[in-house]
Amino acid sequence: MTHALTDTPTSAMRSSRAADVALIAVFAALLAALAMMPPIPVGPVGVPITLQTFGVALCGLVLGPWRGAAATLLYVSLGLLGLPIFSGMRGGIGVLAGPSAGYILSFTLYALAAGFVARWAIRRFRGRKLGVALFAGSLGASILLNHPLGILGMSINGGLPLGGAFIADLAYWPGDILKNILAASVAVIIHRGFPDILRRRGARPLMSTASVAGPAAGTASTTASTNGEGGQGQ
Repeated sequence: MTHALTDTPTSAMRSSRAADVALIAVFAALLAALAMMPPIPVGPVGVPITLQTFGVALCGLVLGPWRGAAATLLYVSLGLLGLPIFSGMRGGIGVLAGPSAGYILSFTLYALAAGFVARWAIRRFRGRKLGVALFAGSLGASILLNHPLGILGMSINGGLPLGGAFIADLAYWPGDILKNILAASVAVIIHRGFPDILRRRGARPLMSTASVAGPAAGTASTTASTNGEGGQGQ
């Protein structure tokens, strides 16, 4: 019995890591599935409107900074290695020579920034306030990272001056706002159903700690309850 209790923290950490890997793979697959939606070419160089940025925002808002960034990095890496998982069923390193290269390269940074905001917001807000905070964070990450790198990519690979690339980028803003609203709304629903999905790695519930501590912890808990000190949960 003592041996089983001693192994519990290690088993829990292994299970947590396995769950992290599974979530990263699932969200990378989600990005690939969203890329299969028919793209809508827009602007002078034809960078398409897709649902990928909705998926990127969702990665950060649901998984947090590091797992969200890992999911997008996995997706981008597999695409650059040749899998046809970018918009228009394209893949390969040649995508970086196209006008959408900057947007693609921004995905990991976008998810990372949105994830940091989500991790901050989920500790402070609930309900509508949480949704507003998540939307503001993901849209802010898009404005600061996704759009500037996209503009730079259109300018370098599309042969547009920076001013022209900026004007071309404005066509994506209305859809981007709508996608971030949708991502924030979905993220709020997911966090409501799975409140520990943004847990800190290695953190264990209080119950697990008490179980590992053994009979002494149970005795102390009983004494605290008798004295009226143990009635408030975390």
